[in-house]
Amino acid sequence: MSVEITWWGHATCTVEDSGVRLLTDPLFARRLAHLRRRRGAPPPPEAAEADAVLVSHLHADHLHLPSLARLAPGTRLLVPRGAPRAVPGLARVAGVRGLAVTEMAPGDEVGVRAGVRVRAVSARHDGRRLPFGPHLTPALGYVVQGAARTYFAGDTGLFGAMAEEVGPVDVALLPVGGWGPYLGPGHLDAGRAAQALAALAPAAAVPVHYGTYWPIGLDAVRPHEFHAPGEEFVRRARQLAPKVTVRVPDHGERVRLP
Repeated sequence: MSVEITWWGHATCTVEDSGVRLLTDPLFARRLAHLRRRRGAPPPPEAAEADAVLVSHLHADHLHLPSLARLAPGTRLLVPRGAPRAVPGLARVAGVRGLAVTEMAPGDEVGVRAGVRVRAVSARHDGRRLPFGPHLTPALGYVVQGAARTYFAGDTGLFGAMAEEVGPVDVALLPVGGWGPYLGPGHLDAGRAAQALAALAPAAAVPVHYGTYWPIGLDAVRPHEFHAPGEEFVRRARQLAPKVTVRVPDHGERVRLP
């Protein structure tokens, strides 16, 4: 079993398994509304190269239309069911770029190619297109099933059925922070992510969704919430899941797991 993970920042990762490239929640911007990228250079053009893209929910830092517009024609785009209806711009981008959109709900499974399949699982998170919009779509996580089984949690809170629904996995990409000084409900911090890790019991894990974007003008407000979650997750994981190998890549760094 072998898989390579490149962390581009925030929740954006390239998962390479069996010669297939999957890209999670692409966000390539230097600035998004009130957020600016404070660590790591924006990903290079090759970061947008993927056989399939996994979008976990409709928040603009996860479903980012200008970043999706960088995908090559024919790229497979997996989105929560109802996303094109809830975000009309998604249909426009997909049409202009020739993206193959597949709507997913928990339990749905699709083949990508070369024996690699992707299964959607539940997430506990408000998946609406904020700041407005009815709750038409689920927030999702995804399990990539190839030579390895890789769980991308998207944005989620901790919930009791997580390990049962996700099933056995080899690698877990878990959010451990956010983009502001406080985390609301439906998120994992380093401690709760370590609890999730203990329940999932993968061979290896990579912390994501931290240390990249921060609100403009709030550099001095709880800066440890920006800098610390990755290493705090390592510390908590040693306590709660000591058999799991945790890798903390720098922005743009590729790691081979396990």
